[in-house]
Amino acid sequence: MAARLPRPRRFDVYAASAGLLGGLLLWGIGLGVRPADEPVVLFDGRWPLLAPLVVMAGCELLRRAAPRTGLLIGTVALSADTLTQGSLVTVIMYTDLMYAAVLYGPPASARRIPWITGLLTVASTVVPFAVWRVPETLLIGVAVGIVSFAPASTGLIVRNHREAADAALLRAEQTALLAEMDRAQAVTAERSRMARELHDMVANHLSAIAIHSTAALSLDDAATTRQALGVIRENSVAGLAEMRRLIGILRDSGGDTEPAPAPTLGGLGALVDGARANGLDVALDSDPGDNLPAPVELAAYRIVQESLTNALKHASPGTVRVRLDRHEGSLRVEVTSPYGERDTPRAPGSGAGLVGMRERAALLHGTFEAGAVADRGPAGGKIWAVRATLPLTEGDLA
Repeated sequence: MAARLPRPRRFDVYAASAGLLGGLLLWGIGLGVRPADEPVVLFDGRWPLLAPLVVMAGCELLRRAAPRTGLLIGTVALSADTLTQGSLVTVIMYTDLMYAAVLYGPPASARRIPWITGLLTVASTVVPFAVWRVPETLLIGVAVGIVSFAPASTGLIVRNHREAADAALLRAEQTALLAEMDRAQAVTAERSRMARELHDMVANHLSAIAIHSTAALSLDDAATTRQALGVIRENSVAGLAEMRRLIGILRDSGGDTEPAPAPTLGGLGALVDGARANGLDVALDSDPGDNLPAPVELAAYRIVQESLTNALKHASPGTVRVRLDRHEGSLRVEVTSPYGERDTPRAPGSGAGLVGMRERAALLHGTFEAGAVADRGPAGGKIWAVRATLPLTEGDLA
């Protein structure tokens, strides 16, 4: 079974119809390219012109569907037209086939056809002149160049411009995709940072409220209840203030209002006093030194804050020890608390605090570990230790 040719495009049908009608018009008025007495004309008269014209119009239907096939058949038709008086429309349609073969054909054909037509043009110029030594023979090369090399070169130029435009469009789409990915990553990172800040600021106050409200409900003692209610009110007011500050920073789209400064290690004393007011026995040993990078101070403060919050929720009775010091270009943070059974009820935990502390240390290329340590607490009991090492050098922070 013979292979079916692909279906022609609509524009190609229009081009073939226009070429055929134009050729028939010139044929009807008897306008040819060469007189009948030229030596190259083997089939004189009007009727031999029609066969190459019809074949060339049929090849126009393949200019994009099968450009190489159309060019090969068109070359045979043009050769046959050369043996007649010739039709100008047949020649024009052949130049369009040459242009389409380079523009729409495979890349290999697009590279080879201009070289072949160029060599053919040079040969058609040099060989006849060398044989007959007549200047008029140079016109043969000019005619071959106009019919073959000129449209092939034009098609190659247009194709290169289209490929460059497609490559630029692809680069623009890739750049837009990378920008969207960067934006999504930035939004995710900012959401994670906001979640850590919100958790670290509010979790301490809410944990104290939950523990003291549970104590107030569990104990039938007016003095204890009054003290618990006082602690609840103090922590709720402080938590609301922290919430308002964070929401105010997020809503402030202008530059008129300066955001509140981030907490530093200078505020550890107030943080420890607040934990003591909530019922923790805290011992602070802090000697971080001076000129700490701001990200390190913020991370260390939040790690201590979250560790005290976890101790308030889960630690057994005993002393919670907070220790900060410098060691080999790093700031070491350690918070230990008794670990085991406790008489008072525990506040529920989600594990987000440990995740946030680990993320803060990882962002600074530091280390973080948390877990129970055996035989270190009072009377040989266990303790819960949170340890973080935060580098202080600029290279480690990059």
